Amino acid sequence: MSFLMGPALLFCPADRPERYQKAAERSDAVIVDLEDAVAPADKQRARGAILAQLGATGDGPELDPSRTIIRINPAGTEEFEKDLHCLKHTPYRHVMLAKAESAAQLEELEGYSVIALCETALGIVNAAAIAAAPNVVGLMWGAEDLLASLGGTSSRTDDGAYRAVALHARSTVLLAARAFGKDAVDSVYVNIPDLDGLAVEARDAVASGFSSKACIHPNQVAAVRGAYAPSESEVAEATQLLAAAAAAGSGVFQHEGKMIDGPILKHAESTLRRAVH
Repeated sequence: MSFLMGPALLFCPADRPERYQKAAERSDAVIVDLEDAVAPADKQRARGAILAQLGATGDGPELDPSRTIIRINPAGTEEFEKDLHCLKHTPYRHVMLAKAESAAQLEELEGYSVIALCETALGIVNAAAIAAAPNVVGLMWGAEDLLASLGGTSSRTDDGAYRAVALHARSTVLLAARAFGKDAVDSVYVNIPDLDGLAVEARDAVASGFSSKACIHPNQVAAVRGAYAPSESEVAEATQLLAAAAAAGSGVFQHEGKMIDGPILKHAESTLRRAVH
């Protein structure tokens, strides 16, 4: 059910249509945001901007629908209903549901492929049930909204590392998504100038099994793509390992002094899959 086109997803405020195309060009998929990035007083104007960019002549959207995700407001809110009314008049059928908290909420999004954004305590607790919903194609977790829902003040310690509860939520969402064969999207890195820190976190996302990482600034895209792109030596090693496995037949075998079995071969296959993006 995966539809994500690459590792770097870039948020763009829906009320800034002049940024839509630039965001799409600089990322693997653009997330046009009707929720947190738009002030309450500007949400209707933001929906109008989405409709306006489709073209007055109806010739088609400025954005590629296959690489466009619309983040909509939480289920059960008036803004959610208005968002859905807007989307009915567009070709966009990939949505991100903010503050997803139950599988029942996904039933209201029949006909859409959904990235469920688990960013509250209830959403994290129900992550597995949400991931099991048939129209869910991916799960993402949100750190700061989660801590706010807990009554906390920050998802990170003074040295920039995630607090234990945030790491627990991150792991919970990743495991839930992968258990049901769905994509897993790592949370944004809010310290925009710290590209080195972003690269470290993105490399951990790769190694942990996240499909992609969300970005909040175009400058972050290169760091995320760099983390997901295997080096030439990693590709060569994976290729050689799989060739050795084919020559050895089935079962456990030795390669360059190491014992190789099924999970190690899957790691190599994952490396080669990332190399094609």
